Amino acid sequence: MLNLCMLSGSFEYDSEESLTTLKSYIEKNYQIQPNLIVYKSEDDDPSLEEIFDADVLLVYTRRLNTEGESLNLIQSYCEQGKPIVGIRTASHAYQNWLEFDKTVLGGDYQGHYGHGPTVRLEDVTQSHPILSDIPEFVSYGSLYKNPSLSVDTSVLLMGHTDENTEPVAWTRLHNGARIFYTSLGHQKDFELEPFLQFLAQGILWVAEQI
Repeated sequence: MLNLCMLSGSFEYDSEESLTTLKSYIEKNYQIQPNLIVYKSEDDDPSLEEIFDADVLLVYTRRLNTEGESLNLIQSYCEQGKPIVGIRTASHAYQNWLEFDKTVLGGDYQGHYGHGPTVRLEDVTQSHPILSDIPEFVSYGSLYKNPSLSVDTSVLLMGHTDENTEPVAWTRLHNGARIFYTSLGHQKDFELEPFLQFLAQGILWVAEQI
């Protein structure tokens, strides 16, 4: 059984509710044990002991003021070369460690375009296991700007609005570990089974189980 530790702390996007939906979907359909750690505010400091036993760490937080021992624990997990999945605001997950975006996720978050049309998705790497058997869907919310990804990233999906195009999902290696990030993850995305399947397959991929 794969041990998944999920960090919820993106209040703008109701991450606790969204990750609870993902947790239920995973428990029903996969051999994955998801454990959810919930931050109640940007200054909250919940116990992170479950990270010690995690096979995969999923991060869906936004500008948390995590510091000291708690931040050191998360940084240590990353530096040990362990699998990570980042969702949407994980690109600016920790206000005291904004480098997480570039150094770990391989991103280049530069804000987002205004709210408008839903984001149409285009497969870039159609044969990738994360995209296997994922039916076409559209995403809600604004399109994130990531103009200069790390050179070692492999883009999976491009997102298109009427006027803009950006990478919205990619993979890379960090200290030998598989990393998967997607800038998708609006509340309404979690109502779509293809999106939940997409995340679940991302979790399995970083754990080298598909």
